[in-house]
Amino acid sequence: MKQFDSFAGKQVTRRQLLAGSAVLGSMFAAAGLTGCGGSANAAVQDIDFWHLLSGGDGIKMQAMISKANEGNPGFTVHPTVLAWGPPYYTKLAMASAGGRPPELAIMHASRVPGYAPGGLIDPWDMSLLAEHGVTPQSFAPRIWDKSQQNGQVFSVALDSHPFVMFYNTDVAGKAGVLAPNGQLQAANSPQEFIGMAREMQKVTTAHGLSFGYLGSGSQMWRLFYTLYKQHGVDMELTPGQPMKADREAAVESLQFMASLFDDTVAAKSGDISTGIAEFARGSSGMLFSGVWELPTLQKAGLPVDAATIPTLYGTPAAYADSHSFVLPRQINDDDEKRRNVYKFVSDVLKGSLSWAEAGHIPAYQPVVQSRAYRELTPQTHYANAADIITYDPESWFSGSGSDWQTYFAENVQNVLLGRDKAADGWDAFVHRTNTLLSRPNPV
Repeated sequence: MKQFDSFAGKQVTRRQLLAGSAVLGSMFAAAGLTGCGGSANAAVQDIDFWHLLSGGDGIKMQAMISKANEGNPGFTVHPTVLAWGPPYYTKLAMASAGGRPPELAIMHASRVPGYAPGGLIDPWDMSLLAEHGVTPQSFAPRIWDKSQQNGQVFSVALDSHPFVMFYNTDVAGKAGVLAPNGQLQAANSPQEFIGMAREMQKVTTAHGLSFGYLGSGSQMWRLFYTLYKQHGVDMELTPGQPMKADREAAVESLQFMASLFDDTVAAKSGDISTGIAEFARGSSGMLFSGVWELPTLQKAGLPVDAATIPTLYGTPAAYADSHSFVLPRQINDDDEKRRNVYKFVSDVLKGSLSWAEAGHIPAYQPVVQSRAYRELTPQTHYANAADIITYDPESWFSGSGSDWQTYFAENVQNVLLGRDKAADGWDAFVHRTNTLLSRPNPV
């Protein structure tokens, strides 16, 4: 094809020249339309938003994004959905370190301690959020406390999503374990819980409880840490120091978990999918899982209710995390764009009733206290979890979707399968954790 010389001495094709002329023509045409009065419409700002929400959660989030975009003609939020777990957090860290992060991202609150000290995320200016009616008093105390690191607010929670107990009300009714109010009767000890599960098994003839765990460190950890914290003990992960934990409480929790898998109370083995499927088809009376499974169970047409996992060791506790908004570090701050980010976040918080419909407990208290939320069942039956939630012990390597939970599975799965002793599995996990504590935060 014949080429033409450009003014810069470079070679351009005839097609490139025509394309460039078309662009220039469009620019002049636009200038003629606006005339001396300036732009007819102010520039719409693009806001990049990364999150790791897929499936039903992803659909709900997209609906909230679209609603916020419709109500704010000055900006458009563009979501990017990345794979849950280590891939997401690795990419987010690399983007921040490389100077090409999104303006906004979702991060589990339990992962923030690994990012805030390294300067990969910026603190929130609560005075800007207050302009939109969002203040510290807008959040439940435990959730608000978790948003802070060294006196600064590094995350703004959208929700808390605890690990709970679903139950089939028909099975429970036939088993005679429903209280007069129609909800599951209390179980205040491991023995009482196992007794209740066995009564349900007599109805289903399969199992009393569904809990899939194979290959999932996060699933094992959620139940373990709930039981561990119910002992009224803490766990500390201090860099350069050995892990501080109550060994007796940990071993007892693992022993109880292992005792469940006798093929009567619960199946000896199974993964998350098989556990959920078993409960959904009515082959068990209870299911231990996250609140995010509620839409799936309701879609199956189950007579399902839910509650926090029974307090078996004296201290109410429910493992949970929070999907939280964070501000990835920006090399070149744009004050107007950041103000728009604040507006977007406040709009999503105020519109989070739809997020509650997906099973999550909204972090924004005006929504939780609304009549519309109180009419949601079974959501209101486990809303008290926000008052007893317990997040992962803080460390650069802990939290949802972390390799640390994978290491837990590597050392504990054989305990649940009956191949290893609980004490041996726990001690091996402590040794692996101490190795991590001897290393500095890589970010």
